[in-house]
Amino acid sequence: MYGYVFGREPVPTSLGNIGVNRHVETFLEMMAAERGASPRTREAYARDLGDLAGFLEGQPADAASRDDLRRYIDHLHDAGMAPRTAARRLSCLRQFYKFLYAEGLRADDPTATLESPRLGRPLPKFLSEDETQRLLLAAREREGAEGARMSALVELLYATGLRVSELVALPLAAVRGKGVIIVRGKGDKERMVPVGEAARTAVEAYLPFRAQFVPARLKSSPWLFPAGGRKGHLSRGAFSTQLKAVAARAGISLARVSPHVLRHSFATHLLANGADLRSLQEMLGHADISTTQIYTHVLDERMKRLVADNHPLAKAKL
Repeated sequence: MYGYVFGREPVPTSLGNIGVNRHVETFLEMMAAERGASPRTREAYARDLGDLAGFLEGQPADAASRDDLRRYIDHLHDAGMAPRTAARRLSCLRQFYKFLYAEGLRADDPTATLESPRLGRPLPKFLSEDETQRLLLAAREREGAEGARMSALVELLYATGLRVSELVALPLAAVRGKGVIIVRGKGDKERMVPVGEAARTAVEAYLPFRAQFVPARLKSSPWLFPAGGRKGHLSRGAFSTQLKAVAARAGISLARVSPHVLRHSFATHLLANGADLRSLQEMLGHADISTTQIYTHVLDERMKRLVADNHPLAKAKL
């Protein structure tokens, strides 16, 4: 059954005999009218609240106590629900009970003291140093203007750890310094990133071909990697597609290669070879060093696997 709200799309107003009542209907209508929630979002919220009502065995969802909700969150965990999915469901419950409390439909908000599921943080994917070298060699194999540009892109990305949006939007002037480039990153903040000899050589080899990529309608371009698109420079999507083609030539699974994977590889390899965390933070443009620290966890996992795979007593039965 569906209801209409101020001429908007229909919103779900009933989920059968599982305890969802008019307060849930009112909540869904508010989500549509005041927050512009899409039909898909409202349907997801209706399912979440319906699932809670089912867990409560017929008790209306809006009557749940804090202990009921804590038992429900524990139930989701025991059922094997991913922490991120459980956190999204708890977010729905928080919004629902906050709405009830604000509207005077409940005397309290039972979610106020509920803890969110610990999401953890997935470790970044990265290539081994050997795989990275194979990728760089494959990028150099193609001849002509396209090959020179691709080699410059891949060499620069691995040498600097730039975000792909920063890489494709590099101005030509950015690479005319001596061994460093100036990058304008998130929050419009500038940072200086060192560039190794291999990347500088690749860029120098590409520059004679650069004019071929300047759109015919323009006399010149301020971008290092000009293209005919709306922004005037190579797009992230086009580069990502081309990088997959290079990965195929290098014999590396396409699912394992992306511009961001090369950024992760840059960071992981630097730390593995003695770089300090604070310098890496500055080069990556992270506002908070806790973001950079994820790469230390990568090295910890590598070390554990190294011991498990190679230590003579690691698999011994005691």
